[in-house]
Amino acid sequence: MQFMLLFSRQGKLRLQKWYVPLSDKEKKKITRELVQTVLARKPKMCSFLEWRDLKIVYKRYASLYFCCAIEDQDNELITLEIIHRYVELLDKYFGSVCELDIIFNFEKAYFILDEFLLGGEAQETSKKNVLKAIEQADLLQENIDFQMRLFAGTVGEVNIAVVVDQ
Repeated sequence: MQFMLLFSRQGKLRLQKWYVPLSDKEKKKITRELVQTVLARKPKMCSFLEWRDLKIVYKRYASLYFCCAIEDQDNELITLEIIHRYVELLDKYFGSVCELDIIFNFEKAYFILDEFLLGGEAQETSKKNVLKAIEQADLLQENIDFQMRLFAGTVGEVNIAVVVDQ
């Protein structure tokens, strides 16, 4: 996979993951062009299209389009399955994912994608294993946040004690 884009029906980019090195200018140009192309297609049309020297595979879920670019020799159906698996992972994590979940928790959406795909290839096909890794990362983050609050409270008490002694 060359890249994955998530965008709304209004053409707002919500998530982008590039697996090939391109300049920012080229990324913006590609994004603009693909968003316009995909949004211009009718709902009953095929979810595959040839674009430049790549194949574009996209699928709409509610108000979001999930769009991937793959090499000419890659399998479109596997890519469609990868898109679907990512949506299932988002659904499981967020409990019926919506566009706002992606907007306000984009770091989690990227983290889930990174647990699932590595270098544009499916890293882990088991939803259970991906969700377990995400759950462990969430627990670790909660533990770190808790320890930071404890440390901040302890530092605050030390500062108060110093002021009282003087």
